[in-house]
Amino acid sequence: MHEDPAFRPPVGEHPERRPHRVGWRFVFSAVVVAALITGLVRAFLIDVYFIPSASMEPLLTEGDRVLVGKLDDTRGELRRGDVVVFDGRGSFDPITDPRSLPERVVAGAGQWLGLSGSDTVYVKRVVGVAGDHVVCCAADGRISVDGNGIDEPYVYPGDAASEQPFDVVVPEGRVWLLGDHRSASMDSRSLLGAPGGGLVSEDRIIGRAFQLVWPLDRFAPIERHVG
Repeated sequence: MHEDPAFRPPVGEHPERRPHRVGWRFVFSAVVVAALITGLVRAFLIDVYFIPSASMEPLLTEGDRVLVGKLDDTRGELRRGDVVVFDGRGSFDPITDPRSLPERVVAGAGQWLGLSGSDTVYVKRVVGVAGDHVVCCAADGRISVDGNGIDEPYVYPGDAASEQPFDVVVPEGRVWLLGDHRSASMDSRSLLGAPGGGLVSEDRIIGRAFQLVWPLDRFAPIERHVG
């Protein structure tokens, strides 16, 4: 019986290899699409950040990963007590100020995986927003805002509200930020004499940390604390 020439495969090509090649193309296309979607989500909605220091203990410890929301207009939603990730250039890093080096947050191979990235990104807690008169410390040892002492249950056990006194009126468009582990945090207090005075512009806020995702045994939401 003669083979029908219409069904003869081209020279050098085996018919069984064709589905294999189509499969690889599909996988490659799917990977590219997934990468693009992930990139868009991380650019505009949610990103992941790695915590490299103890400055936010006990809430966040070294090696933690947190999700940071970018969907809302963060600048319009900032509240006292929020944990935020921000770009410190012009404030915490006026000219790459060496005093701020130990507190940098590693942005979420490298940035993509939450393992390495920008060396000017930080995480701190908002203690004063525009118009607040923030003073440390009141007679009872607490930080006061507009003359009223604030409760700070998130401060590291045994730490004072601050060993360094300060008296700051937060200007419009700025925030005053402190780490929860006050004795181990380089924050707004540390840069009072530097350009920007440690006050961070609201438009430098990347987003609010809302979920601790790693390690899994510490998986938990990051609550918005109202001071």
